[in-house]
Amino acid sequence: MSKLSIIVPVYFNAPTLPELHSQFSRVFEELHGVDGEVIFVDDGSRDNSFAVLSALAARDERCKVIKLSRNHGSHIAMLAGLQYCTGDCAVIISADLQDPPDLISKMYRHWQDGFASVLAVREDRDDPLSSKLFASVFYRIMRRFAIREMPEGGFDFALIDRKIIDIIVEMREKNSHLMTQILWTGYAPKLLQYRRQGRKVGKSKWTFSRKFKLFVDSLTAFSYAPLRLVSLLGFGMAAGGFLYAFYVIFLKLTHGIAVEGWSSLMVVVLVAAGTQLLGLGIIGEYLWRNLDETRKRPAFLVDKMIGINNPEKQRSTVK
Repeated sequence: MSKLSIIVPVYFNAPTLPELHSQFSRVFEELHGVDGEVIFVDDGSRDNSFAVLSALAARDERCKVIKLSRNHGSHIAMLAGLQYCTGDCAVIISADLQDPPDLISKMYRHWQDGFASVLAVREDRDDPLSSKLFASVFYRIMRRFAIREMPEGGFDFALIDRKIIDIIVEMREKNSHLMTQILWTGYAPKLLQYRRQGRKVGKSKWTFSRKFKLFVDSLTAFSYAPLRLVSLLGFGMAAGGFLYAFYVIFLKLTHGIAVEGWSSLMVVVLVAAGTQLLGLGIIGEYLWRNLDETRKRPAFLVDKMIGINNPEKQRSTVK
């Protein structure tokens, strides 16, 4: 019998967890006794999420809980869940009830039909305008400069086969975008369209700074476009500088015109210096991420576990 794992990163989601757990139970009932587990990963929540999860795990043996030592970010929490899951396939879904758990049954059946990944793609979303705009820009840039297979609406809700799970866990990337890693593996996905619901409970912790970090992580992890931009800027400024120098020399030799003006000189200096600093900053982003990977620090640290078999054996594989 195949086994289905459901991975849920949790961060200040205590109010939605009981209802989410109930919906997962209905999913397993619909799948007619498919063996399964639900792994909730508490990503350093400072509300009573862990207490709620502990109570759920006490009355449902399929419910397992991993509490990380601090907030590592949702994508690292997903990685932790994949590290410890035991299913033949795994679904990754958020804990805020904006993605419909009842879609899992259909995703599972597509996996049974032979698809290594099934992606729930947002055809629309009941989110604030700012979130829609950021998501639209993010996915357009990713499609243009990183992964052309990225769906236009993007996705954070997916089912992946065990072979993809093992690849992602083995990659052990810390500053990356897990959903883009799924596409990077190259397995042709099955796409399911759905409408992402608005948030009914609580307030999103997905701040602009977190979104911007994800954008930088994703672009630097899967594209050399920023480095190419630096090269093009340098070439353009150098070409412009040489042309302007020839122009100044030509005026001096043919018309005896001396170039004057402190303001124009300062503009050139400031523009050149700003461009150089931009280039150094972009290169620095790549260098820092390279340094972070080579230090071999663990991607996450586990504080407590509930219902995980042989945790010491599994923890030893986390790099």
